Amino acid sequence: MAYGDLPQNGIGDQNRYLFPRGAILNKDLSQVLPVDPTDNLQVREEVAHSWYKYPGGQKALHPWEGVTEPDYTGPKPPYKQLDENGAYTWLKAPRWKGNAMEVGPLARLLVAFVSGRKDVQEVVKEALGRLKLEPAALFSTLGRTAARGLETRLAAQWLMEQYDALIANLKNGDSATADTTKWEPSTWPAEAKGLGFTEAPRGALGHWVQIKNGKIANYQIVVPSTWNASPKDGQGQHGAYEAALIGTPMADPSGRSRSCGPSIRSTRAWRAPRT
Repeated sequence: MAYGDLPQNGIGDQNRYLFPRGAILNKDLSQVLPVDPTDNLQVREEVAHSWYKYPGGQKALHPWEGVTEPDYTGPKPPYKQLDENGAYTWLKAPRWKGNAMEVGPLARLLVAFVSGRKDVQEVVKEALGRLKLEPAALFSTLGRTAARGLETRLAAQWLMEQYDALIANLKNGDSATADTTKWEPSTWPAEAKGLGFTEAPRGALGHWVQIKNGKIANYQIVVPSTWNASPKDGQGQHGAYEAALIGTPMADPSGRSRSCGPSIRSTRAWRAPRT
């Protein structure tokens, strides 16, 4: 999943983002699904396996209504092993329409590729051609590593385009660097909601704020690492990091080889990571 970034006309027209917004489910490279961070039925955080609690036993909340109330129920020192059937982390479990999502360079690249960004498609196809691989091969460690390099190549190209546009604006007498019409808090309504999003190097980053009586009443952040390193949710879906460990051989002091832990050994959970 990607929130999209590098708008070419303010933030109004998502079709002009250099990195488009969208989501891909189940590795289906035939379509990009629309993402709306303001929709309280799309982006929600769960705490079924987190050391937090929600009021009234609620299971999931949109960040605008989010609550961050610690509720540590974990082991006391000396630590031996966490019980992953209960709460086991200080991370919440963000979900998009109930799905565990992966964010980051690969997600941005795939969403842009499937959305039809010609410049992105060109560098991806060139890399795949040199590696003699199909696009599905990008869903791998190789793909995630390649995405970082390909993003850097695109960034260098886009940087020159942005520089040329800046120089052209200056020559035309346009020296504005931001829209400051809503800068002064005195111009804000007494009650309002705000959203700030970007594509940080490690993925989709969102800030949600509620203002009441002219003051911040609630402020919640869902960072890329929370998406990727999230714990299981109430439906047992693993976050991207956890899912990537399933079936990974682990060293055993006894000399035998074994896969990761008993409760995440099943490959059925591999469906969890999406982009």
